[in-house]
Amino acid sequence: MAAVSVRDVAALAGVSLGTVSNVLNTPDRVSPATQKRVLDAIEKLGFVRNDAARQLRAGRSRSIGLVVLDIGNPFFTDLAEGAEDRAAEAGFALLLGNSHGTAARETRHLELFEEQRVRGMLISPVGEIEPQLARLRSRGIPSVLVDRSIADQSFSSVSVDDVAGGMLAVNHLLDVGRRRIAFVGGPTRIHQVSDRLEGASRAISAVTGATLEVLSTEALTVLEGRRIGAALVDRPPAVRPDAVFAANDLLATGLLQALTMLNGVRVPDDIALVGYDDIAFASTAVVALTSIRQPSALLGRTAVELLLAESEAAEGHEPRQVVFTPELVVRESTAP
Repeated sequence: MAAVSVRDVAALAGVSLGTVSNVLNTPDRVSPATQKRVLDAIEKLGFVRNDAARQLRAGRSRSIGLVVLDIGNPFFTDLAEGAEDRAAEAGFALLLGNSHGTAARETRHLELFEEQRVRGMLISPVGEIEPQLARLRSRGIPSVLVDRSIADQSFSSVSVDDVAGGMLAVNHLLDVGRRRIAFVGGPTRIHQVSDRLEGASRAISAVTGATLEVLSTEALTVLEGRRIGAALVDRPPAVRPDAVFAANDLLATGLLQALTMLNGVRVPDDIALVGYDDIAFASTAVVALTSIRQPSALLGRTAVELLLAESEAAEGHEPRQVVFTPELVVRESTAP
């Protein structure tokens, strides 16, 4: 059965095609009586307008694209929810892509969103992103970096000071008397990981006798945390770290499971543990997890605000770089 067209609506309502278009797009130009006739015809026929075609003609979309590193991480779920809420307030829909930490998937999502003629893109990138941002700009598509900043301040970004967050985590471990500290995280091509490691290294370098061991992971997942935790349990107690700073809470959760639930290492007595992101699970773990809190939903909302400001601004708009300060949340996993 053929789809109902605008022409069908106009014929049933006894009006012109232009009148139907005005009712759909600029109803203030049409009298209430005529509006009612057109809307009644739409309801009777079950007409659904082709919004993609309308956007193609107008050259502007009511959609915003968001590409995140790992939608399985509750941090990015909360970030996306914040972005979606702010987009909805402005009358936009959010299209979500998950790069899963791979550059190829990230590129494919960017291409798909460009084909959809989105109003703009929010990107939490895998690695170097400047060439893609420049290409999008050359095609008239504004973009905002999310949970990441870059040196080129001609692009807007919203991020958290992850170097400060890394220092905050390790300084806390040092303050509770730990000196053999391990950093667990990777891959370091993810800038958030490398920044958190840099902060940890700075904190260690300021304390005589403190050491930092780096234990790399393939991904920022619970399973990788379990793998590292099992390897630590296999070590003699004398050569284990007495504290671990995990690059995110998923890794910290896996570490906690391996250390305590299966192998009897006491947290925090034997190994103190700090995560990063302060996801909801952190406070409800079998040993409540000390973590570095990021304002995840606020990051998403702010990114949309920056994008809308840039997409609606005239020539000469000044990009903005918004940086939030992380917060230490102390719980049982580091309690003396």
